[in-house]
Amino acid sequence: MISFIISIVALVLGYLLYGKFVDKVFGPDPSRKTPAITKADGVDYVPMPAWKVYMIQFLNIAGTGPIFGAIMGAKFGPSSYLWIVFGCIFAGAVHDYFTGMLSIRHGGAGLPDLVRQYLGKGTSAVLLVFSIVLLMLVGTVFVYSPALILGDIAPLSATARTSIMIWVGIVFVYYIIATLLPIDKIIGRFYPVFAFALLFMAVALCVCLFIKWPSLPEVWNGLGNMGEATGLLKGQPLFPCLFITIACGAISGFHATQSPLMARCLTNEKMGRPIFYGAMITEGVVALIWAAVSSYFFFAGGAAEVGSDLTAAAPAVVTKVSRNWLGIFGGILAILGVVVAPITSGDTAFRSARLIVADFVHLEQKKHLNRLVIAVPLFAVAALLLWYNIADENGFNTIWRYFGWANQTLACFSLWTATAWLVLNKKGAYYLITMLPAAFMTSVCTTYICVDKIGFHMPAAWIPYIAVSVFAIAVALFYVLAGKKLTCSQRS
Repeated sequence: MISFIISIVALVLGYLLYGKFVDKVFGPDPSRKTPAITKADGVDYVPMPAWKVYMIQFLNIAGTGPIFGAIMGAKFGPSSYLWIVFGCIFAGAVHDYFTGMLSIRHGGAGLPDLVRQYLGKGTSAVLLVFSIVLLMLVGTVFVYSPALILGDIAPLSATARTSIMIWVGIVFVYYIIATLLPIDKIIGRFYPVFAFALLFMAVALCVCLFIKWPSLPEVWNGLGNMGEATGLLKGQPLFPCLFITIACGAISGFHATQSPLMARCLTNEKMGRPIFYGAMITEGVVALIWAAVSSYFFFAGGAAEVGSDLTAAAPAVVTKVSRNWLGIFGGILAILGVVVAPITSGDTAFRSARLIVADFVHLEQKKHLNRLVIAVPLFAVAALLLWYNIADENGFNTIWRYFGWANQTLACFSLWTATAWLVLNKKGAYYLITMLPAAFMTSVCTTYICVDKIGFHMPAAWIPYIAVSVFAIAVALFYVLAGKKLTCSQRS
């Protein structure tokens, strides 16, 4: 428990100290009019109060990532605490902040437009396709994962499989409606309430942890892969698998598609730090709480206490722990938070996909017909993925693994874009605050796709050589390309 407490304190200090430094480096201008004001259209560019934007941002980026990811990541042991803390402060929150603030500075631009301006048209074209694929994967997994929980707690059929399929259909229909409606009709009205449910769940579980005060593995007990030794994890080396498994609680490229949504609703640049950096820190706290709960579940007798076993999947851990620890009312509210989180992230994933395509083809979205022209093909693709997901017993696991890798790879694009902006707009070595995490995540993602079964399945013994080489090459290429870009900028 001591490592858990220190980690929580570290996240808070990270927001107060490093978050303030990052904000100072960017230099928000309170007098500058934001896109919410200059481009107000009543659909996507809608001014909202800062507290509401914060709650929506938090709910949009949360999804099941800081919960399911933390549960699965906790199997590695207390090293998961360190990744959540350092990843969140120095990578994830910085990533979300720069994506959101650069979007504001560029008229509410999405990530592909920002990449086009700072990394070139070729990179932007790759990212455009990559972003749409990722968002389709997000929409798919965030339909299926809440349907699994809903099918368990509120069955609509005598058979579990049929019940899940019915809930999949219900969630999917909701996505279509929410994606097409103006952002203030459903998202602006109800999401702050759902965000409260998610926060309540985290706080309630944290209180239970302090009351129980279990004997959890501590950081100083060792940072090796505890799951390998106990049989919880097999064939998953801590590096790079931990850094892919725990994404949303540490750093997530999906957030780069969500921050521009709220950048179009923010009325003052000075609120960028609490909303973009702060929401990510809040998500890190949620991830830490679930990592501690899961550590108790897997390593300190928690599974037996709640009537489960160590082989339980993440959704089962959520339902078992919430019901046992929080009683009927608290358990329902907690599970509601876990169900709503992926649903709200899923519909904003489709919304982001619609806006990215609309920006690319220069089709304004105020008219209903224009929204349908783009949304219908997107939902058709998602339906095909869902069919595969349900028809194949291993479909969900396969899609989730590709999603995890694609998610973190997208974060690399975002961080390199922010690095290029810092090189061109700031003096000194400020670019290091994004360049170092960008190079690290590039190393993580490349190593993962090289050694994992979904990639090239190279020998695990090659991991350190691949990781170090990719990091060094990424840094070297950055200095070469940054020098050329600065030269071209000075000439123009």
